[in-house]
Amino acid sequence: MLSSKIEVSARHLHITQQDLEKLFGPNFVLIKHKDLSQFGEFSSTSRVSLVGPKGQIDDVRIVGPCRGETQVEIAKSDAILLGINAPLRLSGKLEGSGSLILRGPKGELNLEKGVIVAKRHLHISTDEAMLLGLKSGQDIKIRIISPREVIYDRVEVRTAENYNKVVHLDTDEANAAGVDNETEADLII
Repeated sequence: MLSSKIEVSARHLHITQQDLEKLFGPNFVLIKHKDLSQFGEFSSTSRVSLVGPKGQIDDVRIVGPCRGETQVEIAKSDAILLGINAPLRLSGKLEGSGSLILRGPKGELNLEKGVIVAKRHLHISTDEAMLLGLKSGQDIKIRIISPREVIYDRVEVRTAENYNKVVHLDTDEANAAGVDNETEADLII
């Protein structure tokens, strides 16, 4: 059985340079906190607050580098706390997505769309996917190897030349399955 490392994708946001400057001031630049598993991506030292009609979540980390569209990825439990509708979507699929207010140290931004609950997915290199007979957009199953063993269906395959093989789950999914830093998933293809 082929296995993969699991990473828990905690609430975070991707942001445009223009929106970053609205929240942090002119010419603001993201500073790297640490590299992430996918090439070129990093968690930054910058954090914002998410504000919804029913609540607020502080200290939400920005992932860099800046992107072409601002996007907030949260868990379903976060959406409930905030009192917003955040549909289940793959990253980048923002049409009809949720809204909230982003608050930074130098300003606020009314984000009219861009809030999603990220769909669980497998990152894998194009070459490795081809060897396994996997295609981008295909759904597979995974079995979480833990004392709270769970099988998750509809895990979408995402391929790119430089992807490292890793399963991404949100905090709700990971907590339900008892995932920790050492937990792996069997890929059921």
